[in-house]
Amino acid sequence: MAKTPSNMVSLGTVAPDFNLPDVTSDSYVNLNDLKGLKGTLIMFICNHCPYVKHVNNTIVHLANIYQAKEVNFIAISSNDVINYPEDSPELMKKNAVEYNFSFPYLYDKTQNTAKEYDAACTPDFYLYDSNLKLVYRGQLDDSRPGNGINCDGRDLKNAIECLLGNEENNSLQKPSIGCNIKWK
Repeated sequence: MAKTPSNMVSLGTVAPDFNLPDVTSDSYVNLNDLKGLKGTLIMFICNHCPYVKHVNNTIVHLANIYQAKEVNFIAISSNDVINYPEDSPELMKKNAVEYNFSFPYLYDKTQNTAKEYDAACTPDFYLYDSNLKLVYRGQLDDSRPGNGINCDGRDLKNAIECLLGNEENNSLQKPSIGCNIKWK
């Protein structure tokens, strides 16, 4: 279990577009199809990472709250499935059903999307405003597998609340920590 921090991309960066298959709907989608009216959260996750398994329920909980407030959630898996077959699209779909994902789970086979976002780890979170400009990147909260801190999504929740309230987020944005993306 490698502890890899996320790259802290510059705030204000515009979200790169993509056209990726959604394993839950078996169709290709792009960012404009999926973006939220008030905001968009893009998460790089995977099936096998213990850091992602630790936060899956919290992600689903937050998605159920904030999608109703017009902040869409999008999950992307970019891992090499040859060396990490548990991250295959078939098992991604099974994982999405098991955790009751209310958001698309996209497969980035070429890994180009992860590279364009400068994603480094799973989980890695990027929150964009209605114009797809980055307003938050970093951790969900201070919890990690085995550290005894409750996984409540505090940091991300604060960022979304600031976005919805048109307030500046003055909280320290800490990098996410997780397994490195499994590059080919």
